[in-house]
Amino acid sequence: MNKQKNIVVVFDIDGVIRDVSGSYRRALADTVEHFTNQAYRPSDVDIDNLKSEGIWNNDWDGSQELIYRHFVGQGMVREEIELNYEEIVTYFQARYWGTDVNHENGYIFYEPLLLQPTYLELLTQADIGWGFFSGASRNSANYILEKRLGLKSPFLIAMEDAPGKPDPTGLFSTISLLENGGDKKEIVIYVGDTVADMHTVVKARDLDNSRTWIGVGVLPPHVQTTLERQNAYTEALIKAGAKVVFSNVQELTPSEIFGWELLTK
Repeated sequence: MNKQKNIVVVFDIDGVIRDVSGSYRRALADTVEHFTNQAYRPSDVDIDNLKSEGIWNNDWDGSQELIYRHFVGQGMVREEIELNYEEIVTYFQARYWGTDVNHENGYIFYEPLLLQPTYLELLTQADIGWGFFSGASRNSANYILEKRLGLKSPFLIAMEDAPGKPDPTGLFSTISLLENGGDKKEIVIYVGDTVADMHTVVKARDLDNSRTWIGVGVLPPHVQTTLERQNAYTEALIKAGAKVVFSNVQELTPSEIFGWELLTK
């Protein structure tokens, strides 16, 4: 049997395919600052600490949680804090998408790419399937995949299609799209940049031991500013279940994958 044909790589998008430090994360900080009446603007470290808890993959929920925590820290009782979730989402989206039809005044317009289409072509040439499972909305995910990367109808499970990570339902759905009723993908590699991403792989392994599940971590650009932050973030991803951690997704080459001992057993 040709093992290569049974490998699939599923990518998270934010922090892996695109740098969201100046878009999603900035919109999150803006939102928290706005709804705390300019009293608190979370730092990158604050946001990382929240996400390291493994359950705040949705940035709308993360924004609301940080707003709650700010007021609780001021002595208020959470149940008495009046927050309108829809208003939080609306404000966040206006910052992220902007207000003009081309999104040129929205943060999404300026997201740097962390991956080039030629890399995906290398995977295809090596008979490695690939797709995407992201907590981003479908519109946002397709904007980066189709408009920016030029991909045609990529295999994608987005926020609207599955429960939030670390629930592995969306990962299972992505694999089903890639298999499309054909040969079973025996080796699944999920590439992500958060603790929740790695926990998703662990939960998938717990529910389906008929496949080999491998979590690959990627350091998002905002943590690569100092060696101390890189090391701490790497340690957190490995502790959460990552087999290996790269500084850029394109380091996960076919030769790297085929060199893993567990794939040759």
